[in-house]
Amino acid sequence: MHRRLLFVLVPLAVLLVSALGVPLGVTVAEREMQETYVDRLNDVGRFASLADTALATGRREALQQELARYHELYGIPVAVIDTSGAVLMGPGRAYEEAARNEPALPPIVTSALAGARPEPSGEWAPWDGSALVVAEPVGRDSEVVGAVVTISDLSKTRQRILVRWAQLATLGLLPLIALVAVAWPVSAWVLRPVRELDAASSRISQGDLTIRADAEAGPVELRRLAESFNTMMDAVENAVQRQRAFVSDASHQLRNPLTSLRLAVESLEPHLRASGGGRQVYDVAVDELKAMQRLLNSLQASARMESIRTASPVDLDAVLTTRVDRWRALTATAGQTLTVDVPPGLRLLEPTGGLGSILDELISNALRLSGARTVEVSARVDGDEVAIAVRDDGQGIEAAERSQALRRFWRAPRHQNVTGTGLGLAICADLVGAAGGELRLEDGLPRPDGSGHGFAAVVALPREESSPPA
Repeated sequence: MHRRLLFVLVPLAVLLVSALGVPLGVTVAEREMQETYVDRLNDVGRFASLADTALATGRREALQQELARYHELYGIPVAVIDTSGAVLMGPGRAYEEAARNEPALPPIVTSALAGARPEPSGEWAPWDGSALVVAEPVGRDSEVVGAVVTISDLSKTRQRILVRWAQLATLGLLPLIALVAVAWPVSAWVLRPVRELDAASSRISQGDLTIRADAEAGPVELRRLAESFNTMMDAVENAVQRQRAFVSDASHQLRNPLTSLRLAVESLEPHLRASGGGRQVYDVAVDELKAMQRLLNSLQASARMESIRTASPVDLDAVLTTRVDRWRALTATAGQTLTVDVPPGLRLLEPTGGLGSILDELISNALRLSGARTVEVSARVDGDEVAIAVRDDGQGIEAAERSQALRRFWRAPRHQNVTGTGLGLAICADLVGAAGGELRLEDGLPRPDGSGHGFAAVVALPREESSPPA
């Protein structure tokens, strides 16, 4: 996460370096080019003065030698031309070769022969390859008899500019490197508590209420935040523990009185007359006492399972191996048919209490509540999830009732006289959700009489990578 802070600091540093370095680099380039232009301008001015005297007196040998020596020393062809453009003095061949590659030469020469001092030619940018053409008229006004022209190759000058720019860029990078060197450990120190809070929040979302953040590291503000986070989690964990303890203790404390009450009611059976309404009242009382005992058992089981919230990977094949034979025996006893269509090699995150217990509950619901002839267990991979479906072709649940079927203690009106507590699906949905999955209720298999579909419970759990072979 500290990289995000660098993504803010680095562009700011780059902007700062650019704001300081770019104008300085441009100034360096302009100064280099201006110095070169001034040097060439001084040279052609001097040669124009000498050429005016040489042409007037007819003594050209000294100037010719000086022009040749200048070309030899600096590699710059300089020539004295007449009004027709013909070379009068200077290295004529070198001048003509350089002139052929400079399209800007003719207008500059024409302007010089007209008695004006033309602007310099060429682009001064270091990446441009044109030469610098400078011309000076020989004579003044209507007495111009020729011009002195130099064609300067600026490759070395441009190379010097590029070297200076590279030096400036290197100097500009030094503060940027220093900024990164300082910002990296500082940002890591500042954001480490934030990363720990993020990891703690992720663990808590998976049901681990014992996790706490480090309140001793990082800036003062983040330490206070970590302390507040830990205080909040202490309160949440205490509240959840008190709630679970209350459910468990209440169930346990009610068990003994309820058992005594059931024994007392059952002891009345020998004293009941065969005729009359006492027998019917007795049967109702015993059934209600049994239902209350089942409810207490379910509440205790729910409290025990919810006290553990750690999910772990499991191979679906291993779960089915320990369960399928039992399911087949139960369905065969109930006169039903069980089919299993699960591809091998699926690995997923197992909820608390075990995936087998959840599937047992779904199979039990299909046996007790649906009146189905066929029960099907299937599985498929759906993106990052493994969807395990238990479908039947029985009565099913109306679409309007499905949202209520996952609530605790809810039972369909037609199932009021069927053994059960209304907690099974609700507990399964809660455990599956705690493992990062979802329990969905859908249409099941088509009914044999064609009147609709049965019931389906789909357990969607996060998929895990298959474990490597030993």
